[in-house]
Amino acid sequence: MKLTNWKKVALTWAISLALMMGYGMAQMADAQTYSVLHNFNGGGDGANPLAGVTLDSAGNLYGTASAGGARGCGTVYRIAASGGAFSLLYSFQGQSWGQTDGCSPYARVVFGPDGNLYGTTRAGGNGNGCRELHGCGTVFSVKPSPGTQELVLYRFGTYDGSDPFYGDVAFDQSGNLYGTTRNGGANLQGAVYKLTPNSGPWTETVVYSFQATPDGAAPMNGVTVDTTGNLYGTTSAGGTNGWGTLFELKPSGSGWTEAVLHSFLGGSDGLTPTGNPFLDGAGHLYGATQSGGIGAGIAFELIPAGGGVWNLNTLYDFSGATFGGSYRTLAMDNAGNLYGTAAADGAHQQGSVFKLTWTNGTWVYTPLYSFTGGSDGGAPYGGLVIDANGSIYGTASAGGANGYGVVFEIKQ
Repeated sequence: MKLTNWKKVALTWAISLALMMGYGMAQMADAQTYSVLHNFNGGGDGANPLAGVTLDSAGNLYGTASAGGARGCGTVYRIAASGGAFSLLYSFQGQSWGQTDGCSPYARVVFGPDGNLYGTTRAGGNGNGCRELHGCGTVFSVKPSPGTQELVLYRFGTYDGSDPFYGDVAFDQSGNLYGTTRNGGANLQGAVYKLTPNSGPWTETVVYSFQATPDGAAPMNGVTVDTTGNLYGTTSAGGTNGWGTLFELKPSGSGWTEAVLHSFLGGSDGLTPTGNPFLDGAGHLYGATQSGGIGAGIAFELIPAGGGVWNLNTLYDFSGATFGGSYRTLAMDNAGNLYGTAAADGAHQQGSVFKLTWTNGTWVYTPLYSFTGGSDGGAPYGGLVIDANGSIYGTASAGGANGYGVVFEIKQ
C-alpha cells in the first residue's frame, strides 16, 4: 500500500509517540515503586550484601553483609519498620586477634523457634581438622536486638562439612537445624548436616555426604523441611549428567535415605540450580536454574507423581538475549505469584527484580525494576521477601550512594 506524505508523517509521529510512552511508562514504574532503605558505607555497617533479608511480624528487616564491619568479615543488621533506622547487631571478627566466630556470611539469617536469628559464615571458625587456610565456616546465632553477642553453634572442620555457601538454615518441628556445605563431607563433594540444640556448642551430625555421581555435588543452597521431617534441596553440580540435581532425604531408622528427584540434563530443563527450593501447600517444589533453557536458566516446578517419581515442569524459560543468569531463590506471595532477582540483566545489565504471574494458562514475566548500578544499587544476588501488603524487600550487592550495596523496597 502506497502512503501519501501526510500519512507517512502521521505514522512516524504515532510510532515515535508510542515508543516514548512505552519508555516513559517503564521508567515511571521503576521510579514510583522503588526506594532505597539503606546505603552500606563499607565501614562499620558492612558491605556487599549477597543475601536477602528476613521480615519479622512487626515489619522489621534483618540481614547480613558479606564484608565490612569492624574487621572486614561482615555484619548482621536490622532495619526498623518505623523510620527505617539501621542497627548493627553483630560484627564478625574473623580469624584475627584469636577470634574464631566466623567470617563472610553469604546466607540470610532466619528466625529459630526461640526467636533468635540463625545463620552461617563461609569462612572462619577453624573447626577441628579444618584444611582451609581461612577456616571452614560456622553456624551462629544472635539475638534480634542491638548490643548482643554472637553464639557460635558449630565450627566446621572439612570432613564434617566445609564452606556453607548461600544456603539458609532451616528448622524441623523438634527444633533441630539443617543446612548444607558446598565442600567437605566424607567424599569432599559437599554435605547436608544436622545440628541438635545444646546449652553450649550444638551437636553436629552429617546427614549425607555427596558423591558427585549420580547423587550430585557442591550444594550451594540450603534445604527445605516438610511437616514430616523430609529434606529437599539442590546440588549445583554432579548428578547423572554433571549439571546438578534435586534431591530428597528421608529419615530412615537411625539414618537417612537419599533419592535423586531430578538430574538436570543441561538443555531445555536447565542446569546449575542456584536457589533454595520451597514447597507450596500442595507439596510441589519450586526453584530456578542459573543456566540452560534458552540460555539464562529456567524457573521450574517439581510435581510428585506417586511411587517416588517427580516430574519437572518448566514454568518460564528466560531468554539469553535479555536476561543475565544468577537466578536465586524464588519467593511466592499469597496469590501464588512468583518473584525473583537476576544479577546481570535488565535494561542496564545491572540486574533486575521480576514477577511471574499465572495468566490464561501460562506464566507471564513482568519486570518490576531494572537496576542502573548507580545510586539505586546493582547486582542483586539475594532472594526476596514479600509482606502482607505486597511490598517487596531485598538487597543489591553493589552500587548505592557509597558503592557498597543497598537494602531496597518495591511497593506494588
